[in-house]
Amino acid sequence: MAVNKFIKYSLFIFNFLFWLCGCGILAISIYLKVTNNGNKVLSVTIPGVDLLIAIGAVIMVLGFLGCCGAIRESRCMLLLFFIGLLLIFILLLAAGILGAVAQSQVDSWLKGELQKLMPLSNQPSDVQHDIGILQQEGLCCGLTGGPQDWANQVPDTCKCTNTSAQCAPVAGNSVYTTPCVTYLTNIMKKNAKIVAGIGFAIGVVMVRMHSVEGNK
Repeated sequence: MAVNKFIKYSLFIFNFLFWLCGCGILAISIYLKVTNNGNKVLSVTIPGVDLLIAIGAVIMVLGFLGCCGAIRESRCMLLLFFIGLLLIFILLLAAGILGAVAQSQVDSWLKGELQKLMPLSNQPSDVQHDIGILQQEGLCCGLTGGPQDWANQVPDTCKCTNTSAQCAPVAGNSVYTTPCVTYLTNIMKKNAKIVAGIGFAIGVVMVRMHSVEGNK
C-alpha cells in the first residue's frame, strides 16, 4: 500500500513539474511574441513562436490531466497524458529544428521577406509607421539598401540623432546609411536561439520524465 502511495504521489509531482514546464514555455513564448509591440516588420523575426505558444498551452492541459489521473488513479486520463506527451515531444522537436535551421538560413530568408515590401514609399501608412519605429530603434534607414529604399521620400525617422552611427548627407539632411536588415538579422538570430533552446531542452526533460515514470 505504501509503495502504491509513493508511486501515486511521485507521478503527481512529475506531472506537476510537467505542468510548470508548460507554463514556462507559454510565458517565454508570449513574451517573445509581444516584444515586437505589434510591429508588422518585426513580426517576421519571431520564427516558431506561434508553435511554442500552442505547445505551451497543450502541455499545461496535459499536465493537469496527468495530475488528476495520478491522484484519482484514472487510467483513461493517464493514457491521454502519455499519448499527448508523445505528440508534444514531436512538436517540440520540430520547433527546435525550426529554430536551428532558421539560424543558418536567416540572412537569405529575411532579405527575401523584406524585398517584398519594396518600394517602401508605396507601403500603407501603418507599415511605414512600423518601419519608422524600427529605424529609430536600430539607428538605421531603409530595409536592405539603405536610404535609397525610400527613393526620394526619405522620412524624418532616418535622420541621424546619434553621432556615433554611420551617417551621410541625403537631400540636405544627415541620415543613417546602414540598412535595418542587419538590426533585424540580429534580433532574428537571438530569437531563433531561444526557440531552439526551449524546444530541445524541454524535449530532453520530457523524455527523462517519461523514462522515470515508466520505471516506477
